[in-house]
Amino acid sequence: MIVSPHPVATKAGENVLAEGGNAIEAAIAVNAVLAVVYPHFCGIGGDAVWLVSDGQGTETSLLGIGQAIKYGKVTAPMPVRGPGSVLTTAAVVDSWAHALAHWPARHSLGDLIAPAIKIAADGFAVSASQAYWLALRAKETASWPGFDALFRQEGRCVQTQLARTLETIAKDGARCFYEGELGDRIVRGLKAAGVPIDHADLAATQTRSAAPVAIDYRGLQLLAPPAPTQGLTTLSIMGILSHFDFSSIAEDSAEHVHLVVEAVKHAFLDRNMIADPDSCNVDFGAMLDPARLRAKAASISDRAMAWPQVFASADTVYFAATDKEGRCASVLQSIYFDWGSGVVAGDTGILWQNRGAAFDPDPSHINGFRPGKRPFYTLNPGMALRNGKPGLLYGTQGADGQPQTLAMLLTRLIDYGRRPAEALAGGRFLLGRTFSDSRDTLKLEGQFPPSVHQELARRGHEVAPIPALSPLAGQAGAIAIDIDGSLDGGHDPRG
Repeated sequence: MIVSPHPVATKAGENVLAEGGNAIEAAIAVNAVLAVVYPHFCGIGGDAVWLVSDGQGTETSLLGIGQAIKYGKVTAPMPVRGPGSVLTTAAVVDSWAHALAHWPARHSLGDLIAPAIKIAADGFAVSASQAYWLALRAKETASWPGFDALFRQEGRCVQTQLARTLETIAKDGARCFYEGELGDRIVRGLKAAGVPIDHADLAATQTRSAAPVAIDYRGLQLLAPPAPTQGLTTLSIMGILSHFDFSSIAEDSAEHVHLVVEAVKHAFLDRNMIADPDSCNVDFGAMLDPARLRAKAASISDRAMAWPQVFASADTVYFAATDKEGRCASVLQSIYFDWGSGVVAGDTGILWQNRGAAFDPDPSHINGFRPGKRPFYTLNPGMALRNGKPGLLYGTQGADGQPQTLAMLLTRLIDYGRRPAEALAGGRFLLGRTFSDSRDTLKLEGQFPPSVHQELARRGHEVAPIPALSPLAGQAGAIAIDIDGSLDGGHDPRG
């Protein structure tokens, strides 16, 4: 099974599985197509974080995270668009090669990205999601180097330059992005736009393998990628919620939403501890200490606690694959904000990410900018093991909203026994600011009835309604793998 936010990408992954490819091969094919047809949320100028399982008890996190460039200059506040926001390299292409070597593969990287090359060259119909986010930035993009010529096309969107770039990767291999002639063109293009990147920055970009972090929840082992990702935050939320008995709480009631909201708040109090483990001396395991989580759960009352986190926006794609051998890949790929930095790397067709905006401009801050350092990372794809084997694959788009969406998704899937499509269609909340509302309110989707809004307001939440199935509430996906091996999956109706 494949889930992704675009049917053309899903089909590319299905074809790989039908030809005997494994879950990682299928995920690469999906990602390459998404890099073409979902350019507002992802692309080869970004990063990727993977959770993979061989289905027999060996799970690994693959952290395709670009590092800070050597000569990057920061200002306060951190720039979020334009050349000044290009402060890190892009690791997704390296992550493809790294992941492909993880298991014996039937296909070459060139085979897997061939469908994406054809789609980029032939053109594709712009999705409703892409059109929404393009319209949202209508007054901004004229100042983004090279952007409008690529993405503000009439009718079908054709990406000839990106097709040529992908052809080069298919022919010369992933490392040509970092060390070959393509890498030279990328550096020249970014420098021409005003980005102080050099060849050594690209050459130093490497995907890392790391052990996932884990927590038990209702007899399942929930996995997440380790620091510098916020996977620790998602697991903290679920660890807090494990101390509440949802069997006596109605699904989608004010009590259900209140408990998840308050667990999110208490987990976010610790989120500022997360940073690149190579650059700090933090005991990340303490965040998941059972006594700590028990104390946080005990401190939750029926009154709303103030929201402690300044909200940050970002946009991403989630996709997942599981093959006939039970091997699984759960992946998030991103250029950070919608449309990333807005900077196109010369004639390569590559839109570069602005992930460096996640750094703090104060170099003494735990997440302060420093050359070679990886920023705090919002991407945290998930996996749940049942008796040591994958039982759930899940993840979502949405930066700060990712742990919030995942908490509602997981309570529906696990505590209320919902199928993925049902869980994905259910109402969500979003704490913090959005493009249309700068207040740190509790945004509630329209699926919740007025009585829930009223009860949450009575408990002290500052409630603000947003439409049902709002694009602001994230785009999630999930695959449920039953004990007998049967599959049930879906991707978000908000996509």
